[in-house]
Amino acid sequence: MGCQPGYRIWGTRVAFVLLAILVAAAAAPARAAEPRPNILLLLAEDLGPRVAAFGDPVAVTPRLDQLAQEGTRYTRVFTTAGVCAPSRAALLTGVHAISTGSQHMRTSDKGYRSVPPPEVKAFPELLRAAGYATFTDFKLDYQFSGTRSGSGPFTVWEDEGFGTHWRDLEGDRPFFGLVNFLETHESGVFPRPAWPRSAAHAVMQLVHLFLHRGHDEVVRPADVPLPPYYPDTPLVRADVARHYNNVHRMDERVGEILDQLEADGLLDSTVVIWTTDHGDGLPRAKRELFDSGIHVPMIVRWPPSLRPPGAEPGGEDERLVSFVDLAPTILALAGAPVPEWMDGQVFVGPQSAPERPTVFASRDRIDESEDRQRAVRDARYKYIRSYRPGTPGATHLAWRDVLDSMRELWAHHERGELEGAAALWFEPRPEESLYDTWSDPHEVRDLARDLEYAPVLARLRGALDAWLAQRVDWGVVPEDRMIKDMWPGGEEPVTAEPVIEILGTEAEPRVRLSTTTPGASLGYRVEGGPWRLYTVSFPASPGTRIEARAVRYGWAASASVRASVPSLR
Repeated sequence: MGCQPGYRIWGTRVAFVLLAILVAAAAAPARAAEPRPNILLLLAEDLGPRVAAFGDPVAVTPRLDQLAQEGTRYTRVFTTAGVCAPSRAALLTGVHAISTGSQHMRTSDKGYRSVPPPEVKAFPELLRAAGYATFTDFKLDYQFSGTRSGSGPFTVWEDEGFGTHWRDLEGDRPFFGLVNFLETHESGVFPRPAWPRSAAHAVMQLVHLFLHRGHDEVVRPADVPLPPYYPDTPLVRADVARHYNNVHRMDERVGEILDQLEADGLLDSTVVIWTTDHGDGLPRAKRELFDSGIHVPMIVRWPPSLRPPGAEPGGEDERLVSFVDLAPTILALAGAPVPEWMDGQVFVGPQSAPERPTVFASRDRIDESEDRQRAVRDARYKYIRSYRPGTPGATHLAWRDVLDSMRELWAHHERGELEGAAALWFEPRPEESLYDTWSDPHEVRDLARDLEYAPVLARLRGALDAWLAQRVDWGVVPEDRMIKDMWPGGEEPVTAEPVIEILGTEAEPRVRLSTTTPGASLGYRVEGGPWRLYTVSFPASPGTRIEARAVRYGWAASASVRASVPSLR
């Protein structure tokens, strides 16, 4: 079922990445005279297309609707996983999580971090190499990092942490920012206020009471439509309604950020991309490979001077877009090189690739529940392959079981009261499933054993086989063995300390950094100032104090090394 995991297909491309970084750094001064857009990626959590502009009749989202009127709605965008950490790993690298060892949710549950192939870099780091300032807030969660800011790699972001803002960046450079919206996270649907069902529930109650303080409930339980896989009960309706109200609060926050851009005179020089990290934070949506788990809305607002042909305000684009396409597209918008090792392709602008015929997604261990599934989807049909056939789709997960709606589903299942589509998720899964998403958007009618659809089944089965044969899939390796392969002996490797060399003449010295760890990124600072990404040797005045560190993604960063540029005699 495809290539065995390892770095052999990646190693020959390390030189390309180094060359691309050098070219980007060398080209940055030349491009400085050209207008390069700021790029702001607004990333909501745990949310499918529950937006009025995407046809939802219940959602109250006036600011997103306004953004859609000023930009382009992408209606067929799919994440590569139905859960946050693997999805974010693919977003940041432009590479499917199965090929970077980032496919399990989440690595910290087993006490490790994934180690991508040596040339794989997060696209914000590549943007830094091309002269952009980069920032994000408190949420990382890329599998080769921890979940929160400050957990590395330190070279990806110039600034990160609570309250980080483009206003905090230094220098007259274009910026890229990633802003996360916790308001719509699954934990926001947890019962509140209520007697805590776990320590995590207690913490998240406090977080969401703060996030949603003074917020009006604009959607009532009686108003929400329910998919056929939910029983129609007050508790289920209450959870879905709370999700809609959380969406409304997130919409308000998006509006606040857009207002700040306008107040700073940046709205017409900034490409704004709004999307979500995967589908709804509700049962049988989040974590799944159904469209309820991987189909997400996306809006791109273009400054008038940068709007590409065909992207008229208020327009709609129905092409298939995969989450791995965001990294190369953002790099292209910034005028930065797009590495060949990325799985994604540019979907808009002069470098646009032909439309994708298919998108792919994966599901592996989910928290304490082992699993392995792979999926392929074209414009109409979805094919899912289970490597653990006979196991039910629904499993007990301590985090998800806090939801009232999930507890309600379990209670109905145990009493034998689930019928029809509502019972399917609790039944043993077949090895292969096939769905027609046009006639069956909720994917509750499996067509894999219908002879009429045998040609479709064979076509998509072949597409998945061909895709897997072209890449590393760490899912074929037991996770414990994968950890030992990435962290020999199960111990976290430490990046080799960098070497600081002073080159040039005594009057015009230059500083060069290097490390013996393949694929390590280098950072430095001058006279105790902010950390900078190292790309090429740089001038430094005699007597200047230099501090440098190195980090290989998924490894511990090196210790700092210090040196002073010799003073003139």
